[in-house]
Amino acid sequence: MFLNFSNHPSDRWNKAQRQAAERYGEIRDVPFPDVPSLAKTEEITILANQYSERIIRQHPDCVMCQGEFTLTMAVVRRLQKAGILCVCACSERRAVEEHMSDGTTKKTAIFEFVQFRPYEKNRRNVENDKGIKV
Repeated sequence: MFLNFSNHPSDRWNKAQRQAAERYGEIRDVPFPDVPSLAKTEEITILANQYSERIIRQHPDCVMCQGEFTLTMAVVRRLQKAGILCVCACSERRAVEEHMSDGTTKKTAIFEFVQFRPYEKNRRNVENDKGIKV
């Protein structure tokens, strides 16, 4: 099963993205929550634990996890620890400009799905280029 944990409902995906996800089986959506910009790290930890547990209980083969960065990172870490493949959708962005009769320009962005890219696995005790363990 492919679990879509984002604020992009799968029923709005194009054919290529749906087909890529369906390689893992049925697609299920779990909407990514709105994360207040004033949320403290402790609140992100609580949300990450709640959503990770909810996702793990569904036994997905693959999870697309995209949303607010700190929550995404926290959830991906937990899911990877549970042995679940986590990916993000990669798209090509095309901008289309339309010159309006009033002299303004209307710019529209069109996103075309290319692939799902796996998140790098969380590695502990890895040294950075200065020899500091991160």
